[in-house]
Amino acid sequence: MVTIDNYLDSHYIHRSNWLRAAVLGANDGIISISSLAIGVAAASSTREPIMLATVAGLVAGALSMAAGEYVSVSSQTDTEHADIQREIVELEEMPVEELNLLAQIYERRGLKKETAMQVAIELTEKDALGAHIRDELGINEISQANPIQAALASGAAFSIGGSLPLLTILFAPVKSMEYWLYGFTIVFLMILGAIAAKTGGSSIQKAILRITIWGTIAMGLSAFVGYVFGVRI
Repeated sequence: MVTIDNYLDSHYIHRSNWLRAAVLGANDGIISISSLAIGVAAASSTREPIMLATVAGLVAGALSMAAGEYVSVSSQTDTEHADIQREIVELEEMPVEELNLLAQIYERRGLKKETAMQVAIELTEKDALGAHIRDELGINEISQANPIQAALASGAAFSIGGSLPLLTILFAPVKSMEYWLYGFTIVFLMILGAIAAKTGGSSIQKAILRITIWGTIAMGLSAFVGYVFGVRI
């Protein structure tokens, strides 16, 4: 039996929060660590400096990604909580004005004036604060995110993504390390793009093209910097 909850959960938009954090973290891990390794490899003739820079970048990047995601989502959550508290006060001090505002929102969405007011009245009687949070502030379960969950997802995804170039460094020959890194990184990015597109229900071809182009640009610039400014180690 298909229930409304099961039906809503089947939509791709319900995956947007964790999917965005996971894809962003993995993509950043792959590109950042590969670009760093390519830049060092372009100026190095031994494996040790490349490994050292890569491991340091992996640890620092994962922590930075997690911290940044936590701060970002926490700021968003604080703003949402402040708006909700303000809405609670407004509902207590001017309930009539808030009811009319809710009716105007529904009217702008296409309901007739009488119907909009009736809907506003019924929703206010059931859950006034919930109606205003959802329809006036635009806050819902899909848009809300957990700061700790987002931080852990981003940090873990970055670590997983960044470990792939690290594996390449361990086994690829030092002499042509840049080319091995570029080749495998493109493959990693294509796989990530395909998985993200499949999970999110979007075009696989567009996702692969987009992620490959930007990855190539990042690694190309890093290699250029390594060749131009690097001192052979």
